Amino acid sequence: MQLLHRGDFGPAVAEIKAILASQGLLPSSNGHIGDDQDQVFDGLVEHAVRAFQQQRGLITDGVVGTATYRALRDARWSLGDRPLAYQISQSITGDDVFALQERLLELGYDAGRPNKVFGAQTEHALKSFQRDYGITADGVCGPETLRSLRQLMPKVRGGRPVLLREQERVRTAGPRLRGKRIVLDPGHGGADRGAVVEDAAEADLAWDLARRLEGRMVATGMEALLVRGPDTCPPEAERAAFANDAGADLFLSLHTDTNPSPAAQGIASYHFGTGNGTTSTVGEALAGYIQREVVAKTGMVDCGSHPKTWEVLRLTRMPAVHIEVGYLTNAADRRRLMDPTFRDILAERILVAVKRLYLLGENDQPTGTFTFDDLLRHELAKID
Repeated sequence: MQLLHRGDFGPAVAEIKAILASQGLLPSSNGHIGDDQDQVFDGLVEHAVRAFQQQRGLITDGVVGTATYRALRDARWSLGDRPLAYQISQSITGDDVFALQERLLELGYDAGRPNKVFGAQTEHALKSFQRDYGITADGVCGPETLRSLRQLMPKVRGGRPVLLREQERVRTAGPRLRGKRIVLDPGHGGADRGAVVEDAAEADLAWDLARRLEGRMVATGMEALLVRGPDTCPPEAERAAFANDAGADLFLSLHTDTNPSPAAQGIASYHFGTGNGTTSTVGEALAGYIQREVVAKTGMVDCGSHPKTWEVLRLTRMPAVHIEVGYLTNAADRRRLMDPTFRDILAERILVAVKRLYLLGENDQPTGTFTFDDLLRHELAKID
C-alpha cells in the first residue's frame, strides 16, 4: 500500500482518522467521511498515529505503512462483532481474534501465541472448549459460543499457560546445544539493501553475521537454518512461516539500525510482547542475555530489550528475538560493524547467550567470560 504521512490528503486518510477516532485517539468528526477536513493528514493525526503505534508495539514513526495499516484495520473489530472461524484460503485477523485467543488461554485451552490470526491451533482450542462446555463443537465463535465464554468470565481470570509451555520446553530440552534447531533471519536482502550508509549496507552485514553465527552453531552440533539467500528478501510473514514449518526451537532476526541523530548508537533487542502483560518470557530472557553478553564483551551502549508486535515476533510459534547490533548512522558503530573480527565477536556472544538460556543458571559463568572454546568443551563434556 501507499505510505501515508503528514501532508497527505484523500479518502485513505479519512479512513485512518475514523479508526483512530474509534480508538479514542482523535476527536470524532462532526462531518461526513468525504469532507475535505476529514481527509487531511495533519500534525494531530501524526500524533495520534504515533500513540497508536506505541500502544501496539510498532515502530513509532507517525507514518502509516503496511504494518500500521494492518493493525489499524484489525483494531476495528471487537469480540462479538462478527462470527470467527478458520478459513484456509484467507485467515481472519483482528483484535476480536486476539481477545478470543486470550480468553481461551486463560481457560486453559492451548490456542498458541495470541497473534490475532484465527489459524488451525485456535480452531482446535475453540472446538475443545465447545466440547467441554456441551455446545456444538463446530469451531465457529458465534453467538452461542460467545454466551458461554461470557458466562465463565466472572469465574476464571488470569493465567498464561502458553508462556509457561515455552518455559517448560526450554527446561525439558536440556542444557546441550546439540540437536537444537535455530532459524537465523538476516534482515532485508536481494534488492532491499536495508539501511545504507557510505559503503555499509544492512543486508550485507546481516547476511555475513548470520553466516558466522551459522558456522559456530553447526560446530556445536546445532542445526542452523537461514530464511533467505544473499539475493532474496522474503516478506516477514514468510520468514515466520519458514521457522514454524521447520519446527525451530528459536528464531533470531539480525539487523542494524539508523537514526536521524548521528549520536544514537548501541545494541537493542526485541521480543514478542503486547505491552499489556502478554509477553514471550523465554524471548524476553534470551533478549536480555544477548544484551548483557554483547555489552560486556564489546562495551557497546546497552539500548535494552523491548516488547514489540512485529510480524516475525508475533507470527512465530517459538521464542523469537530481533537484534539491532548497532547504528550505521553512528561513525563508531559503523566502523566496528565493518570489521570482520568484530562480527566474529558478535556471533560468539549471541551463541553464548543461547547457551545461557538452556543452562537455566546451572554450571554457568559470569557474564562476558564464557568463550566459544569453553562452550565447545562444555558440549564435549556432555557427550562423554
